[in-house]
Amino acid sequence: MKVIAIYHNKGGVGKTTTVVNLAAAIRKKGKRVLVIDLDSQANTTFATGLVKFDDEDFDDIKDSNIFHVLSSEEFFPISEVARKSSFTNPEIYVVPSHIDLIKNETDLNALDYSRGILIEKLEEIEDKYDVVLIDTPPSLNLYARIALISADYLIIPSDLKPFANQGLINVKEFVKGINSFKKQLRKAPLEILGVLPSKISTNNKFMQYTLKTRIEKVVERYGIDVFETVIYERDDLAKCSEKVLEIGEMEVADPLSVLDYKPNSLSAQEFESLVKEVFNKIGMVE
Repeated sequence: MKVIAIYHNKGGVGKTTTVVNLAAAIRKKGKRVLVIDLDSQANTTFATGLVKFDDEDFDDIKDSNIFHVLSSEEFFPISEVARKSSFTNPEIYVVPSHIDLIKNETDLNALDYSRGILIEKLEEIEDKYDVVLIDTPPSLNLYARIALISADYLIIPSDLKPFANQGLINVKEFVKGINSFKKQLRKAPLEILGVLPSKISTNNKFMQYTLKTRIEKVVERYGIDVFETVIYERDDLAKCSEKVLEIGEMEVADPLSVLDYKPNSLSAQEFESLVKEVFNKIGMVE
């Protein structure tokens, strides 16, 4: 089982979009996929269709989510908390997040085992899934730390704008500290697979001139590889996650992966290309 964290400490760089569509693309290769949402904004939980109603009365996630997995050694195994999501076909499984995650961080931080508990619980299901993708908060907080400690590999989505690029210094330092902790646990260091260009403008001049320069700067200034695959900012990629069903007078969220929404679209092709590149980097056979 390969565990991949998707992380950048800069927000708005396409992290959730990357997680859910990469998960769908991997599943369509016949691999068993689990997604873990460790971001209190719960965007991945919404994007995979686990929250149908924007109404607290229908909240059936608050009593069984990633916080419960992390805060209990004996109870709430991943196999019980994970939920089937049909936002893609075949389905994947998702351990949901919840908005309460952020107010519970202090309590979780006080638990001695909090940083290593996810590693233990992932070991319990290592014969059940081929790939685990962990969505992370855009910060250097406890949840980001737990995600990276638990992962084998790291993908860093970035729109390659100056602020995002400057944040790569923080990411590298963060990974350095993570690997020191993993060494104490006698775990292999977290391997950075590379920066993934995402939410990239489709403006012709930008694509032809600016993009190449920005990619070169990441490699030269920060010493991090950049994926050959580029995820561009396209309408299909935005619309697929915003799909709704009208039931009576109510609108019910009905998101789809871009590979299910428009399988022949350029966005779908980009994620198919990304899967091949990820598999190649982690030594997984299609």
